This record gives sequence, structure tokens and C-alpha cells, in this order.
Amino acid sequence: MSAALEPWRDLVESKKTFAHIATLMPDGTPQSTPVWIDYKNGKVLVNSAKGRVKVRNLKEGSPVAISITDPDNPYRYVQIRGQVTKVTEQGADKHIDSMAKKYLGKDKYPFAKPGEVRVLFEIEPSKVGGNK
Repeated sequence: MSAALEPWRDLVESKKTFAHIATLMPDGTPQSTPVWIDYKNGKVLVNSAKGRVKVRNLKEGSPVAISITDPDNPYRYVQIRGQVTKVTEQGADKHIDSMAKKYLGKDKYPFAKPGEVRVLFEIEPSKVGGNK
């Protein structure tokens, strides 16, 4: 699947793009949230904090849809559909710090709240498409 994402690799790896991740609520209705995005070893990575709606919706096996628009060309976009393959707290703090470096130029994530527990989600793409 990583070959399918190749035309848009810059959107998930190097550009400061905001992705919108769509999850399913327990009643089956969709929920969408803007998130920072990362891509490593063929997996899309999303980081969040316990207590947020998307964290409650994202379990191993959960289906997701992600859309990303190129900030330099709004007609260039990618849509990624897949499912969550891993949910972990391990390494999530370090990962959010790396995302703060990418998105904010800061070494530490500056918006952490006392007692906040970070969660890292790995998403396996199953379908990729968009406008190159």
C-alpha cells in the first residue's frame, strides 16, 4: 500500500499538513477531527489524548478515513481509508514531541495538561486515492 501513497508522500511526511480523520461513534454516526499526521513504515500515525472523542472511537480494528489537502495547492489532496492496527500509550509522549517539532518548531509539545495521557494510533491504509 505504501506505493499507492507515493504521489502524496510529502503530505504525510514532510509538509505541515492538517489531516481530517473520520471515525465512527458508537451509534454508527461519523465524527471528524483535524489532526497532525505522521507516516512511518507504511503506517499513518495519529496522536491524541485520553478522554477525547476520537480516542474513544479508535480501537484496534476500527475503520477510519483520512483526508489531507496540500496547503500549497488546495486542488491536490489524498484520501486514505484503512483501519487501526495498533493503539498504544508507549512512545506516545515522545511522538507528540516530534510532531510539535514538525508543526510548531518546538522541542516539547506545549499544550500538554497535567496528568494528560497520550495515545498513539497506527493506521494501515487499505485504499488510497486523490488528485495528484
